[in-house]
Amino acid sequence: MTAKLPLGKQLIYAVGQLGWSTLINIVSLQLVYFYLPPANAGIPLFISQVTFLTVLNTLTLIAASGRLFDAVTDPLVASWSDRWQSPRGRRIPFLRLGALPAAFFCLLLFVPVAPGISGWNIAWLVVVQAGFYLALTVYVTPYFALLPELGHTPRERLNLSTWISITYALGIVLASQVPVLAGVLESAWGLAGKVQALQAAIGILALLAVVFMALPAWLIDEKRYSQGQPADIPLREALLRTFRNAHFRYYVAADFAYFTGLTIVMTGLLYYITVLLGLPEAQMGILLPMLILVSFVFYPIVNMLAARLGKKWLVVGAFFWMGIVFLGVIQLGHWPLAALGQAYALTVLLAVPISFLGVLPNAILADIAEHDARQSGIRQEGMFFAARTLMQKFGQTAGVLIFAMLTTLGKDPGDDLGIRISGLAGALLCLFAGIYFSRYQEKTVLQGEKKT
Repeated sequence: MTAKLPLGKQLIYAVGQLGWSTLINIVSLQLVYFYLPPANAGIPLFISQVTFLTVLNTLTLIAASGRLFDAVTDPLVASWSDRWQSPRGRRIPFLRLGALPAAFFCLLLFVPVAPGISGWNIAWLVVVQAGFYLALTVYVTPYFALLPELGHTPRERLNLSTWISITYALGIVLASQVPVLAGVLESAWGLAGKVQALQAAIGILALLAVVFMALPAWLIDEKRYSQGQPADIPLREALLRTFRNAHFRYYVAADFAYFTGLTIVMTGLLYYITVLLGLPEAQMGILLPMLILVSFVFYPIVNMLAARLGKKWLVVGAFFWMGIVFLGVIQLGHWPLAALGQAYALTVLLAVPISFLGVLPNAILADIAEHDARQSGIRQEGMFFAARTLMQKFGQTAGVLIFAMLTTLGKDPGDDLGIRISGLAGALLCLFAGIYFSRYQEKTVLQGEKKT
């Protein structure tokens, strides 16, 4: 009989997400700002700022190429993981393989090979970005597939989802400290300029992330706690089965829209702080931890409400709330509050939907994967989470593309139209996510499940 995962092991599992969350959020928060800096950033240019077809630029094309690569690697890794047979299980071997390369490539993304604007920097970004997302996929897709296998009931899966939501949020906090840590290192170590300081800060956090990612890879006995069995099903058939699932389609379409909108706003965060509000970059190191800490206050409420009321309508409401908050970006700097007051107000209002959307979506997808396994007898949790991760990455890429394109309409103090419009784009996508996800049939998915 499969053993129940004890609390200590649940926490160890969750810490792995703290590691990869730190890496992905360093890239989300810093990459566009690093290579498309506003005029007041103090960062030299490393790639061409020329636009194509009015709104495209070099960085958007690089990001798009990375997601085309992901379109192949995500389902491929998921299929390997679902079918893998080893004494250590289906998932753990992949976690051990992906952790170190993901951190290494994360750092290299911020180490241009040539000074100043150069085609070599563009080629370098394309190659290193592919390596980063491949390594991250090798870790993240099997990691998520463990959730429905380690959580044997809806309640256990909800608890695991709550823990990994907390650690994902803490990863955002760590990633947000890059400007603060860079400032400390620049003065303490006497580094030659802002770029070296940023690279040193990212290197330290990437090293820390590897340690976090290694903990579940080496301290959880998958064979003892997981109820998963290898699925002997070809890649193409497994992927088609996943998208034929109507419950999953409602989920993944809403998830894609949400992550696109969220990425637009998160990518713009440093611009909102420095351009729209005229605050220093280091303020991000205060605002994001504040966002996470306030959202933590609501986590017990989220868990309790989900257990009593279900998850669907809580998620729909959170999508709508977040969309309304994003509309506030349009008037940042013009509200009748001091700049710092505007930043704090937006942060507190955003913390509420973040708490719901941090906890519930992973638990919902685990429910869908478990329901599919009960109905079909085929356990392909890896493919469900890979398909979600793939669409999530597409959403994040679309968010970066949209924001980067909007910067061509204005990204500097006094010329900020593109940055303001980004709030409207994020709002519309979140509102669409709420409307579409309202069609999800939660009662059907959970029918026949044990509640304890």
